[in-house]
Amino acid sequence: MAGLQGLPGQEEKSSRNPGVDRARSWLDRWRGASLARTQQISLLVVITLFSILVHGYHMGTDDAAIYVPGIKKAADPSLYSSGSEFFMHHAGLSLFPHMVAAVTRLIRLPIEWSMLLWFAFAQFLLLYAAYKLAEQCFRSEQARWAGVGLLAAVLNVPVAGTALIIADSYLTARSLSTPLVLLSTVCFLSGRTRAACFWVLSAFLIHPQMAIYGAGFGMLFALESRSRERVRFVEAAPVLPAVVLPFFVHLQPAQGAYREVLTSRAYFTVSTWQWWEWLGVIAPLAILAIGTYLPLKSVLPAFPRLSKTLIGLGLISTVAALGLASDTDFAYLLRLQPMRSFHLIYVVFFILLGGLLGEYVLRARVWRWILCFGALSTGMFALDMVTYPASPHIERPGVRYEGEWLSSFLWIRDNTPKDALFALDPEYLLKPGVDLHGFRAIAERSVLADQEKDSGAASVFPELADEWKEQSGAQSDWAHVSEERLQNLRERYGVNWVVLENSAPISDVVCPYRSGDLRVCQIVHDRRQLLGSVDHEALVARQTTNDKRATTSHQPLKQIKRTHRPHPGPLVTALPRLQ
Repeated sequence: MAGLQGLPGQEEKSSRNPGVDRARSWLDRWRGASLARTQQISLLVVITLFSILVHGYHMGTDDAAIYVPGIKKAADPSLYSSGSEFFMHHAGLSLFPHMVAAVTRLIRLPIEWSMLLWFAFAQFLLLYAAYKLAEQCFRSEQARWAGVGLLAAVLNVPVAGTALIIADSYLTARSLSTPLVLLSTVCFLSGRTRAACFWVLSAFLIHPQMAIYGAGFGMLFALESRSRERVRFVEAAPVLPAVVLPFFVHLQPAQGAYREVLTSRAYFTVSTWQWWEWLGVIAPLAILAIGTYLPLKSVLPAFPRLSKTLIGLGLISTVAALGLASDTDFAYLLRLQPMRSFHLIYVVFFILLGGLLGEYVLRARVWRWILCFGALSTGMFALDMVTYPASPHIERPGVRYEGEWLSSFLWIRDNTPKDALFALDPEYLLKPGVDLHGFRAIAERSVLADQEKDSGAASVFPELADEWKEQSGAQSDWAHVSEERLQNLRERYGVNWVVLENSAPISDVVCPYRSGDLRVCQIVHDRRQLLGSVDHEALVARQTTNDKRATTSHQPLKQIKRTHRPHPGPLVTALPRLQ
């Protein structure tokens, strides 16, 4: 422990507070032997739960708007009878949705509870892998746990200009692939090449793109190791397919709808990045370079080797990204997004930075640990509250939203047929109160393509571009949608339900739900025929009366009727027959 001796401030006067003395004594023990395995696991569980409390959990938001429908369809194939291509292309490349669905059936839990447990497990596995990595790089326990703690505190930090954050506050395939890639890094560091290849291949089955970066790290680390020991090619061979696979792509400029899709994805082309996004590229590499050449006695030999490999990975990825942005013939290769390798670089960078912070700044002073991680946690908690202002901080299964949009999504899930096909404003994800919650993920119903997330699917799978443009264009200028356009959507795509945002009367629709100006309506040809024995004029009069009440109360019509009369009324009674 020579690297720890003689550090200033190691010997401090005893505090008058017995609790602080006990905590300091506990921190002092970190300088020696490692904690017992049960203690390590227990502490990791506590940190995992605390990180979820800080960063929150949001079901079906952002990228989860693509992944959650895939999971739900794997669990219930009767869902999403139309338009599933916009999320099933992702699901078809991964075992992840099928794993979640299989475990859900095995343990007989509701799918949303299962996803929450998978999310917590993925967070735990990430922090476990972080500790194992810190174990390879630092001598003292306090440095290792500081590395884990810093990573847990900054999970919402964006990764340069890649449109990624370190760990999402929702469940995606990346939630599980990240710890698997990190475990492969740990194995590469310790010389267990076969185990490293196993973790890379496991990550490839979950998220092929992110696994490629782990494979790239492994190949660079193997090359760096050649000067120290002989690396057998047969041991590194399993990662080669993941590395060379991207080069089997036809080179040609983007055309038509796919060119429009790429234009909407500025983070694909690094030549359009802002200066602060480039700072997010340069700063971590520069700090790693400085740490590599400093005479740090508290680190193990793996520390500089890991840092050098990450620097090499970052430089190669940056050169590759600049090369792809230099010629339009590389348009179809932009979707490989080589700068996403910085996701792994950021994860490891914060572990290493946290270890140095714990070793040379925080040390055994309890108040410094509390101040540092308390400030970081408070800032990240506030960031989540600002990002999702209309949603609970932790969206537990069974949550009831207060906003008009998300409440309407839940009503649709509970009251419309599974084979319903919806149309709504293609830019609904960006509206206040939606908080980037995907319609398919929350409402569990089919919908025509939107501008935000479905264009993301088209950016990765060019064959979807024309369909995306056609469907999203058919819903343009939704605020002024007319009866003719609704009937055209019905005839052209089979749309039978819509979400309308204006209060203007529209014929040929029956609207059983309203909250403010937001209405959920079914497109019909002949109301009298569809509603059977229900008196048509009485139905219209009752619907008009309830619409006026809903304008002031913001309650669904179904709830209003239960409030004002014991019988639910003909509209709700007839709803199950609306097919």
